[in-house]
Amino acid sequence: MIRIIAIGIAMLAAHGQLAAQQYLPAGPNPAGQTVDGQTVTGQRGVPGPDIKGYISARNGNRIAVVADNGTRTVITLDAATEVKGRGGLFGGNGKYGVNSLMNGLPVTVKTRQAGDTLVASVVTFRGNDFKTAAMIRAGTAQGFEEQTAATAAVSAATEALRGRVADIDNYNVKSSTNVYFDTGKWTLSEKAKAELCTAAAAAESTPNALLLVVGYTDSVGDDDFNQELSEKRASRVMAHLQQVCRWKQFRTLTPSGMAKSDPAADNSTEEGKAQNRRVTVNVLVSKAVDAL
Repeated sequence: MIRIIAIGIAMLAAHGQLAAQQYLPAGPNPAGQTVDGQTVTGQRGVPGPDIKGYISARNGNRIAVVADNGTRTVITLDAATEVKGRGGLFGGNGKYGVNSLMNGLPVTVKTRQAGDTLVASVVTFRGNDFKTAAMIRAGTAQGFEEQTAATAAVSAATEALRGRVADIDNYNVKSSTNVYFDTGKWTLSEKAKAELCTAAAAAESTPNALLLVVGYTDSVGDDDFNQELSEKRASRVMAHLQQVCRWKQFRTLTPSGMAKSDPAADNSTEEGKAQNRRVTVNVLVSKAVDAL
């Protein structure tokens, strides 16, 4: 199990990050106006789909939104994009700038299609969600209020989360939970949903715990398909942990997909393949704080 997690963290470190922040690959943007130093479209285009989910990555004028079913959509922001907050315990009504769109923020995006690019017309979010996402990003005292009894420990764990500790030898693995999937699917069963919340509750009682989520596939299908599938499974599990089980985003490492590598069982049998179609949720504690 240590070897499996080590490979997962090594993959993340190779991309220069263990934190929830990700960067989108470069992609084509239609010609037009300039936002955040990048050229994007100024035309209206045709109406596109409404996208609902949370922002998983931000790079300049492009955001990635992951839906509840694990679907990941890249959307471009331009000078015409409206950003609006609505209601909530903390308020938040009114208009915002595109720079307010941050990782972890649940949003609903009305889009328009401009060639091969989806462009955001209106992005809306709840005031409560914006307040929470802002606290997590800033690392304020209020955001870490639940951890005040172990301030030094949380600080060390957060530094690890931001990628300053990338060596698995610096962690103690407290527990691991596997949930399983049907062939070619990333939908969570009711049994898996319950097991994830049980695992999150157990991790909540472990001081200074972080979660590392790693997705896998069996050997069916080509490498590109299995890589994408393993990432969708990991993202779906992460979304459920955060949205349903209420696991805090700042206590999670970036989910990763390992495709068909490190099989848990023999892929030559149906029983073995079923064991390999899994996501592993690992509970980690930095050795630097485990003894505190």
